[in-house]
Amino acid sequence: MVFPLYDENPFKLERPPFVTWGLIAANIIIFLVEAGSDEATQAILASFAATPAAITHDIHATGTIPAELTLVTSMFLHGGWAHLLGNMIYLWVFGDDIEEALGPLRFIVFYILCGIASALVFVAFNRHSTTPLIGASGAISGILAAYLLLRPCAKVSVFVLRVVVRVRAYWVIGGWGLLQLFYVVQQADDGVAYLAHVGGLAAGAILFMLMRPSGVELFECVDSA
Repeated sequence: MVFPLYDENPFKLERPPFVTWGLIAANIIIFLVEAGSDEATQAILASFAATPAAITHDIHATGTIPAELTLVTSMFLHGGWAHLLGNMIYLWVFGDDIEEALGPLRFIVFYILCGIASALVFVAFNRHSTTPLIGASGAISGILAAYLLLRPCAKVSVFVLRVVVRVRAYWVIGGWGLLQLFYVVQQADDGVAYLAHVGGLAAGAILFMLMRPSGVELFECVDSA
């Protein structure tokens, strides 16, 4: 397993990354509510997880909200502590840079759109599936794509094989993205929505190029010792 711990940020933040922190807090609070009991978990998943067959109207939606809205609500649900913490670590390390580049308002719109797009890609290829889709990884995949466009040469400290090493962002994010593509091609069936990750990466790349302010340059390689 590879986990990012810290990125060397050349930006001087004008304000703390409140949106990134707020998203992390919201995900943790919702998970604590979700994990309160088995009954609560089942009720929340039934109402707020994104079920492809319900979204495509292949089956009747039984949730308390329209099936289309679950494209948003599902990205705040997680299947366990490992699922939650893995996503939040990536959001913590990379989210503040993209929030700084886009600004708070554009960033939250970017985040939500990436999550929706990633879920739609998954639904498009699994129209009849009744397995719920949950997790923030689609939206976070979009953040990773934006980071790769923004700061591909940034040094990132990662925990791998029980040691901490510093590598370029393009190795961390590029390697992760290629691994997602590999699993999609191999049609891996381990309960992970790799197709949603790929959809999030594509959406993030496109949206970041469209939404970035005029003063934000792409592929800025700031070398550091």
